[in-house]
This record gives sequence, C-alpha cells and structure tokens, in this order.
Amino acid sequence: MDADQFRKAAHAAIEEKRQLTHSPPQVIAYNQDLPNCPVLPTIKPGFLAPQLPASAPEKPQAWSEIQPDIASKIVPGITHWQSPNFMAFFPAGVTYPSMLGEMYSAAFTAPAFNWLCSPACTELETVVMNWLAQAFQLPKEFLSTSASGGGGTIQGSASEAVVTCMVAARERYLHSKCDTEGLKPGTPEREDRIAFLRGRLVALSSDQAHSSTQKGALIAGTRYRSIPTKLENELSLKSEELEAALEQCKAEGLEPYYITLTLGTTSTCAVDDFAGLAPVLKAHPNLWVHIDAAYAGAALVCPEYSSKYSPLMIIADSFNMNMHKWLLVNFDASCLFVQNRNHLTRALSISAAYYTNKHSDSGLVTDYRDWQIPLGRRFRALKIWFVMRSYGLEGMREHIRKTVERGEIFADLVRRRRNLFELVAEPRFGLTCFRVKPSALPEQANSAKTNADFVPQTAADRQREQDANEVTKHIGELINERGEIFITCSSTAGKSFMRVVSGNPHAEEKYIRGAFEIIVKTTEEVIASRKSVNGMN
Repeated sequence: MDADQFRKAAHAAIEEKRQLTHSPPQVIAYNQDLPNCPVLPTIKPGFLAPQLPASAPEKPQAWSEIQPDIASKIVPGITHWQSPNFMAFFPAGVTYPSMLGEMYSAAFTAPAFNWLCSPACTELETVVMNWLAQAFQLPKEFLSTSASGGGGTIQGSASEAVVTCMVAARERYLHSKCDTEGLKPGTPEREDRIAFLRGRLVALSSDQAHSSTQKGALIAGTRYRSIPTKLENELSLKSEELEAALEQCKAEGLEPYYITLTLGTTSTCAVDDFAGLAPVLKAHPNLWVHIDAAYAGAALVCPEYSSKYSPLMIIADSFNMNMHKWLLVNFDASCLFVQNRNHLTRALSISAAYYTNKHSDSGLVTDYRDWQIPLGRRFRALKIWFVMRSYGLEGMREHIRKTVERGEIFADLVRRRRNLFELVAEPRFGLTCFRVKPSALPEQANSAKTNADFVPQTAADRQREQDANEVTKHIGELINERGEIFITCSSTAGKSFMRVVSGNPHAEEKYIRGAFEIIVKTTEEVIASRKSVNGMN
C-alpha cells in the first residue's frame, strides 16, 4: 500500500458516503449508528474461523477487497462497548481525539524502551502524568519533580500495575530485611535468606479487591490472603479487620509485604477506610500500600471528589487509575503513580550492553523500561495529551458529573419501585447495584411453613434469599440474551445483584430510562411466570 492508496483507504475507513445498505462500516458512521444496534452479538462460539481461509493469502489483496469483510465477518462478532445501551462492567470509552492519538502513535511507532529510542515519547509521558497528578490533586510526592523521587508512568492495565508494584514491594521488603539483619549484598548468606523469606511472604487485599491482586501474587511467587469485609460496613475494609489479618499472618509465621486498597471496588464501588487504616499502616512501614482506583479514580478530576479522597492518598506507595475506563481515552492507558520511583527501578532495572548510551548513563533522563514488566512500550502519552487539550479539565469534569447524575437518576428509579427491587450497596460513582426484593417473589407452592410446628423462620428466610438470588441472575441473563441493553450481574455477602453504570461518551439520560423500563418489564415477566408455575402446582 503506497501513500495514495493509504489516503484512499483512510478516507474509506473514517468517512465515505455509503452507496449500499451493506457497505463497509466507516468509523464515524459506526459511532453514529450505535444506538440502533443490539449491544451484544448473536453469534455462537467458533463463528469466525469457518468464514476465513485456512491459511494466509499468497498474493496481496487490495483494500477494496479487505474492507467489506469488516462488515460481513467482524462487526457481527463485536460487542458494542461504545453503545449508549452498554451498561455492563465499567465503561471503556473512546473519543475522536483519542483515536487521532492512536493514529499518530502508529505513524511514529517505536518500542521506546529508553529515552534515546524516542525522546518526545518519554518526555511527553512525564509531562502528561504530572498534569494528571495535579488535576487529581494527588499529594505532591507523586509528581516527577517531588523531593521524594515520585512520578507517573503509563501501564497497559491496572492488573499490570498491580504486578509491577508487587514485584517492587517484594524486592524492597526482602532487601530491607536483609539489610536490617546485617547480611551483605552478594553473599551466599543473603541469597539463602532471601530464598527462605520469599516462601513466607504474603500479599493482602480485602475480599472486594479486584482479582488482579491474587493473580499478581501467583506471578510474584508469593502467598495471598483475602480479608473479609462486612455488608454493614458497606464492604469497606476497616482497621480492625486489617489488624486481625496481620495478627493471623504473624501467628502463621507469614510476612505481609504488600496490600491492595481500593477506591471503587469492581463489584459495588466500595471504598476502603483510608483514614481509619492509616494508623495501622504507619505501624507497618515495610508493607507496600497500593491503591487501586482503576475506575473511580477518574472522579478525582472533580474537586468534590478530590477534596474528599486525594489527601488520603498520602498513605499509598503507589496509586493507579485507568483513563481508558471513564476518562475519554481508549484502551490502553493505565496511569500508575509512585512516591519513590527508585523502588521500581531497583527492582526492575536490568543492564545489557545493547541498552548502553550516554544519555541513560548520565542519569539525567528517564528510561521507562525500568518502571514496568515489559521492555518495549507504545507512545500512549499522545492520546492522553490530545484528550486533555481537546476537552480541557472542564470538559473532563463535565463527563464525570454527567455519569454520576445518570447514576443518581437510575438509583432513584430503583428506589421508586421498592415493591420490586432493593439496593444492595449505596450507589457510588454512577454505579447502581440492586436486586429483586425477596418479598416481591411469590411463595413456592412446596415451600415450608414458618411456624414453630414446621421449619424455623430463619430457614424460610434463607430460602427466600436464595430464590431472590436465582431470579435476579435469571433476569440479568434474559436481558442480555435479548441484546437490547447489556448489564452485568455480580454477587457479594451472599447476595446476587445486577449492576448498571452508564459512563461511556455516547451515554444519555434517555437510554438509562429506557434500560430501566426493560429491566422492570423483564422482572415482571419472570415473576409472573413463577406465579403461573406455582399456580399449576
């Protein structure tokens, strides 16, 4: 493909007048048509391979031959995350400035593992990460200009950030302990001690934290312990729970070296009790504290959230949020901030002759390869730069606030139907978690009576809870099978529930209201069918 062919293909891909109903989709038209498309595809697993050749073509093919296959073969298997009817998981938004950043990044392609590979790639990342830290009102220790040696780097995902910090935490803990014990670097005694201690290390998180902490512990070769939380505490990790877990670790001869705390858990957007946990964490200075704010961290761009949460981030060694969820930048753009970058570089820096250059040797430049697990990296800072300039902080705040407003509208709709639904957790950051109310369900024809002559009331209550869980999951599955909207179900503290969040750039209030109508209609349909079955029994 030469320059002229690329120009023609690019116009065809982005916007070109469609002549036929089944013309290949263009990016702009695709975005405009999203409200009219079912969110979920209707294909079955294995649909694609039979439509494609068993091996790659020997002869080159023209773009005019390739592009139609997007409409006929690819789009039918796409889940439309940008649809305003997508309300599952958390959003994964994209905007036109972000797309342009990806285009330029591809044009400037470089592995960018050190400063010399592409100086602008490194230096723009440092700048935009400082912009973000300031926009979030994070403690100054997270800035690259801080006396503590802080700074930010763009990772591929929050899971990647967890593993990166876990490795840094492990190495910091092991070497600090060996230093305290007077074991000299490079000696067999120190190596043996490190090998022994690694088997005793344990990473911690609450039972509400993302699964990436458990997976990270597997990768880091350490143990993992989950700390139970309570529904009456809004699923927030409390100081007494952490203290109990630390005491239990001590009793078992384990050595906690890392903990994930969360600002906005995946299931319910719960927030750990940072202020209450601070004294406990202060008493354990070798415990690395990582705050996972993958979704909810975007809200810190708004003063009403940053004033409440950002000063508390001082307890963290590392803080991570994903712009690619809720802040108008497409995947991947996971922003990791640390108070002391030396902990990352000491753990992750590996020297080789082919990396040597005078700029890196001078110590005056940043080589982000030493801040991450992979060696190479993409020019992800461009799309962040484009978005922050195109929207400004005002536009970014407006996007967050509109999502929260839609969440409040949806939560209010749920509250108005107390005959059908109940909230499982306090709505936060635009997320509403709710389920079918047990009392809304008809009694099973064969259910046990609940007086003293039969089954205790608690057994009947447990059965009603179980029925509500099953019906709630069934409603969620039925809604998704029909494909008009896409929501997710989850469970915690013995309760299954539906989750609804409307945070992508195409979202509007009318779609939230439409989704609620679908949920109510489906719920009433399922309950009516249960009544019919019971009546026949």
